[in-house]
Amino acid sequence: MAMGPRLDLRQAQSLVMTPQLQQAIKLLALSNLEIETFIGEALDANPLLDLAEAGPPEAPALPEEARRTTLETSPVDQLIGEGRAAEDRPLDVDASALDIDRDTGDSTGQAAEPAYEGPYDGGDNLGGDAPVSGGGEAPGIDEHGTGESTLAEHLHAQIGAVARDAKLGFIARFLIDQLDEAGYLPIALEELASDLQVPLAEMEAALALVQSLDPTGVGARNLSECIALQAKEADRYDPAMARMIANLDMIARGELPRLRKMCGVDEEDFADMLRELRQYDPKPGLRFGGGVAEAVVPDILITASADGGWNVVLNQATLPRLIVNRSYYVEMRGVCGGKSGQGKQDRGWLSEKLADANWLIKALDQRAKTILKVASELVKQQDGFFRHGVSHLKPLTLRAVAEAVGLHESTVSRVTSNKFLLCARGTFELKYFFTSGVASSDGEGAVSAEAVKAAIKQLIDNEDPKKILSDDTLVDLLKERGYDLARRTVAKYREAIGLGSSVQRRRQKAIAGKR
Repeated sequence: MAMGPRLDLRQAQSLVMTPQLQQAIKLLALSNLEIETFIGEALDANPLLDLAEAGPPEAPALPEEARRTTLETSPVDQLIGEGRAAEDRPLDVDASALDIDRDTGDSTGQAAEPAYEGPYDGGDNLGGDAPVSGGGEAPGIDEHGTGESTLAEHLHAQIGAVARDAKLGFIARFLIDQLDEAGYLPIALEELASDLQVPLAEMEAALALVQSLDPTGVGARNLSECIALQAKEADRYDPAMARMIANLDMIARGELPRLRKMCGVDEEDFADMLRELRQYDPKPGLRFGGGVAEAVVPDILITASADGGWNVVLNQATLPRLIVNRSYYVEMRGVCGGKSGQGKQDRGWLSEKLADANWLIKALDQRAKTILKVASELVKQQDGFFRHGVSHLKPLTLRAVAEAVGLHESTVSRVTSNKFLLCARGTFELKYFFTSGVASSDGEGAVSAEAVKAAIKQLIDNEDPKKILSDDTLVDLLKERGYDLARRTVAKYREAIGLGSSVQRRRQKAIAGKR
């Protein structure tokens, strides 16, 4: 064997993830609202892209065979599926003829300034510079959300009217910012006093100030304190009520006779105290918004067609349509018509933007076709759910849908992520329709786990309070309905839908009967 240097030629095949292919894969996983944001950024970056003035007219409902024809893959889809996305060229420009050096400069974001952690200096500011929350110049109207005011905003608005001095008001504002969404203070006062370097007595005074604000119960450190604050405001905090509130865990365990003896009241007064207790709000902060609430916007709309089938369409209200501004391209092409080096560079940049615009439009079209294809197959597979409800939901896997539509399993997973479907029964995430299967007692296939959960919930909701159904009884009743389940499986599904055991349900219904 020769030991000297030599030159060999080798041939190998590999899948190259081109930037265009990466973009097409990324678009599949985005929801319509995320696509709208993505398109907005693309419009800012590419002057040749423009929004269509009006969407295409809504197509009439098509029969199944015609709809299948409209969803056939295009050559662009085939290139993406084969990993040869770079071979697809826009029709307007031969990009291979261009000699372009592309900049790939990195952009760095500006780091946020660290929060001030120094001690309180006795004034209205932290360290003399940072404004107190709620003070200083008011934010502009564009900085306010359109939702409800948050709990912190509601409490900050009350501090100015009740605070005796600036320092007490500052500490109270600091405590408000530490409250969780339910209105509780999860951090020990000693720790907060150490952080602010103020005496514990002043911290306790500020906490008392916060607890005097509306809604009553905010600033509490535990459930008992929250309920006690509300009972005091209602002038119902007598010794008997105080003992009941101090032993709320006994109510949860169902130890009502023992608790009644501890309170020293008869059964009638005890029942009145329970009714009074249940009128208090255990989480007063939740009545306020935690920020701007965003409703789920469906990506796919399902409606019944006249021939008994289903119409599957994309929600065009949240899906802008892009076009290439040809007239602007021609105008800019004339401006860059010089033969100098700068003119050649400008033409190359313009051609690159045109290629990017054409590719993005094709990628969005491919995304729409793929989503419709997968959604149509889901509707076909789960036809029983759309007609009769969750009890007719069938077991379904990503692989089954992928094989039916001729796509890879990972592609179906991306398509069904962050996508919601609106039908006559409500709004559902596409992932909801993929459920595991449970063997049926007659041996004729499997049923969906969601259908079994619905059956368990129905049985428990309809049970007699004097004859609570045990898990063994649920197994027998489900077997009569055709569901062959083990006791452990029934217990797992029951816990998954938030239903307690037979002992817990018996205690809960006994307490409810005393209201």
